[in-house]
Amino acid sequence: MTILDKLEQEYLLRTIESGVGLVERRQLFLWTQGAFQALLPHEIMLCVTLDAAGAVAHVECLHRTVLDRAALAHLKTGVAPALVARWQAGNAMPTVIDASDSVLRAMGVEHALVHGSAPQGAAGTVFALLGMPSPPDARQAYFLQLLLPYLHLGLLRMPVAASAGQDAGNAPVRALSGRELAVLDGVRAGCSNEEVARQLGISALTVKNHLQRSYRALGVANRAHAVARCLALRLL
Repeated sequence: MTILDKLEQEYLLRTIESGVGLVERRQLFLWTQGAFQALLPHEIMLCVTLDAAGAVAHVECLHRTVLDRAALAHLKTGVAPALVARWQAGNAMPTVIDASDSVLRAMGVEHALVHGSAPQGAAGTVFALLGMPSPPDARQAYFLQLLLPYLHLGLLRMPVAASAGQDAGNAPVRALSGRELAVLDGVRAGCSNEEVARQLGISALTVKNHLQRSYRALGVANRAHAVARCLALRLL
């Protein structure tokens, strides 16, 4: 039996209350960055929808760190199916994967916790928390079990049908670098070139050069359009 202390009870109640009615990707992401992080700290969450045969049908990647297009593709097509298979092989119970695992080593992240809503060979959802700061323990596995229904419903309510075709048709001519995405993330937050430069420890001219290269890669003409295109492509 897991007994929660007063602070954990407060975080859990706050997370449950704010998790009711999640219907959009942005809502789901923001929810996992609030009190959820106090219970289950992580850098990347893979939200996987399984088809009737228990195979991966769709993957959403919610991430705090900057990831380029190649890394996102690898997470969706390589890492997600591998972690789902590990969870299915573990009798559909919360599964801890440590830093020695080859899948995590290839991504350069440590410690993962995986749990889902479906038995092996059936439709449902699976969620993988990657980049946890320490090895997940039984307490965190319990938290994930408690919050799984909210993750499950939030993912199923999320519209995904139009995203695949949209991404393919508007894909950049090349993958944006981590620094280019960091600059665009600062722009998205409303920062000037000088403010982004101070945050990243580079010059304002370098920020401008990163933006110009990003514009060419994205096929856009200005800052607002660049941020909008990155959000549409789920690069930010």
